[in-house]
Amino acid sequence: MLLIWYYFSLPKELFSTPTSTVLESVEGDLLGAKIASDGQWRFPKRDSIPDKFKQCIIQFEDAYFYKHPGFNPVSIAKALKENINSREVKRGGSTLTQQVIRLSRKGQKRTYFEKLIELILATRLELRSSKNEILGYYASNAPFGGNVVGIEAASWRYFGRTSHELSWAETATLAVLPNAPSLIYPGKNQQRLLEKRNRLLKKLNNEGIIDELTYKLSITETLPQKPYRLPQIAPHLLEKSTRKYKGKYVKSSVKKHLQEQTNTIVKNHYNELKQNQIHNISVLILDVKTRKVLSYVGNSPTDLEHQKDVDIIDKPRSTGSILKPFLYSAMLDAGEILPNTLVADVPTQIASYNPQNFNQEYDGAVFASNALSRSLNVPAVRMLQDFGLDRFHHYLKELNLKDIKYNANHYGLSLILGGAESNLWDLCKSYASMSSTVNHYDKFYGKYYENEFLEPSFLADFEPDFGKSSTEKTIFDAGSIYMTLEAMKNVNRPESEENWEFFDSSKQIAWKTGTSFGFRDAWAIGTTKDYVVGVWVGNADGEGRPGLVGVATAAPILFEVFDVLPQSDWFDKPFDELAEVEICTKSGYRASEICEEKEKQLVQVSGLKTKPCPYHFWVHLDRNEQNQVNSSCVPLNEMTHKSWFVLPPLQEYYYQQKNPVYKVLPSFRNDCIGENSQPMDFIYPKESSTVFLPKDFDGEKSELVLKITHSTSEVKVFWYIDEKFIGTSQTIHEMLVNPTLGKHKITVVDELGLEMSRVVEIKE
Repeated sequence: MLLIWYYFSLPKELFSTPTSTVLESVEGDLLGAKIASDGQWRFPKRDSIPDKFKQCIIQFEDAYFYKHPGFNPVSIAKALKENINSREVKRGGSTLTQQVIRLSRKGQKRTYFEKLIELILATRLELRSSKNEILGYYASNAPFGGNVVGIEAASWRYFGRTSHELSWAETATLAVLPNAPSLIYPGKNQQRLLEKRNRLLKKLNNEGIIDELTYKLSITETLPQKPYRLPQIAPHLLEKSTRKYKGKYVKSSVKKHLQEQTNTIVKNHYNELKQNQIHNISVLILDVKTRKVLSYVGNSPTDLEHQKDVDIIDKPRSTGSILKPFLYSAMLDAGEILPNTLVADVPTQIASYNPQNFNQEYDGAVFASNALSRSLNVPAVRMLQDFGLDRFHHYLKELNLKDIKYNANHYGLSLILGGAESNLWDLCKSYASMSSTVNHYDKFYGKYYENEFLEPSFLADFEPDFGKSSTEKTIFDAGSIYMTLEAMKNVNRPESEENWEFFDSSKQIAWKTGTSFGFRDAWAIGTTKDYVVGVWVGNADGEGRPGLVGVATAAPILFEVFDVLPQSDWFDKPFDELAEVEICTKSGYRASEICEEKEKQLVQVSGLKTKPCPYHFWVHLDRNEQNQVNSSCVPLNEMTHKSWFVLPPLQEYYYQQKNPVYKVLPSFRNDCIGENSQPMDFIYPKESSTVFLPKDFDGEKSELVLKITHSTSEVKVFWYIDEKFIGTSQTIHEMLVNPTLGKHKITVVDELGLEMSRVVEIKE
């Protein structure tokens, strides 16, 4: 029975006290630590102990540690004799093993019976554990004064570095502290601490462990005066780690130097932005190839009033325009457009939704790639409408953007302009996965991976599992992604041009900015072949601020971060997913036989099924090429046949303002019967719109300006409101009216008899 009791007398887990969560960089440097739940700085047990500490603690506490079976009879006898003679406890006879047992049985009274129990358990511990393991228990759980427990926590608190980097004098200082931690710790009883340390150093010298020179130099070192603050290089990642790995060492994939550089960049920009009451910034850097986090800045160094402890990287925020590259990729992948297909950029009213470009101007028609790089809102909404809201929503669900929780109809067409929410983690993950798709396709000879869009990790030992390879694409094909990255790389100016010179960099980066409605969120995400950098700027409480736009606040941070990252090569072309075709240079569509300007371009393979150019027509002109004619006025043998680039009237109106070389289709000669299919269109008001007419200072209601465009400017146009004639226009087709409140039907008729109507509701 005694043997059974002896065998099971020692708990399987010797120490059950809570420990600190300790976060380390990939190099093994301390990034931060969170105090244990009992208020102690107690780091988790390490397998290795510094040799200097081993030598110091053994010489100071237990010189026969490697020779006794857990207790030292000679030391016990000497201590007992001295204590009996003095009638008080003058000397202890405990070995390091016994001290480990006493530490594990915290709270027990110091009696002779308790000493006997410690002795028995010490022998049991010696049978179960090696000497080095016992030293490890002691080093991790010995008190070092105040609320500091364990050699590693003490080393950081008293010397600001790891225990393996301490000098002999520093190690000796720590070795003597557990002997009387309540009386001696740095900043208190300095003389007594100094004497104990120097006695230990002298013993080390006498034992030949350190030489005379080392001894003399060591005793000249000063003692620490007060505890250091532990590093807090990645505090928000530490909190994230604590939720999942509480009380453990967490070796992260974060690079310490890069993290510090990113912290500095964020701090500098925060000091500027807070002048405009913009208080929060978050930055995430991912390695494209390994999907590991290289830097994690959850928030700027602001104050508690502005939620400095909130980790914004995983918090949902309005996306602004940051989803536009996904729509562009989806339409390329589906063969809906080519990279430079012309898309309409005109005033648009879809039901009650009226999207506006950031600069409130229109280009009439713009290449799709240019619309993406310039982040034009109206073309994006029209592209989404053409592509299909449900189809695009499906793609976003495939990307696993977790904060897009509702069905497509909940968001409507505003989905592409910030009507949905996402977070920096998911967005950076998606950009990294797209870049990785192109990398893998080239590296593995045209193969895709079924798990390409996997979750990143901040753990150093993370190994991404991309799943099985296949010739089938995962979400987007490599050609479509490559073309998207090319469009994003070719951003040569922000929407507001005053800041562009700041971004003139030799690095090839595919990047995109975004600004949410009300100037609440500013985004900038960029990717190279090797790295993804994501930046969010704003206020954690959602307060909007003037000037809080992606290109002005987030983009400068993005490019500064890329400047401290290594240079990356540009993506290799996925030739098997690309095809060379003739493109109409004016429209960006596949060239038809009548396109007068053509060039061969590489496009995504799915683009081969796009329709040919719809904007080139054969027109019949007179011999002077001044007017259109037809067989009603000119014989066929006297006509000049010419290919002409013609945009729809409303697109043409805005397009020719930005493109002076655009040639308007000539009008028909007066003696010919016209054949124009749709020569005019409304500019204002928009279809089924509501117009609010404000009052001036005199209380008079403002007038309404009606405006149309006509392909033949000199033609006369007759205006009607509710079938009542109100005037005629020629060349400039505008009409100033003062309608009553309510619904009205506006009708225009040109002198050739073409009629067009629009209903508008007038309100104050």
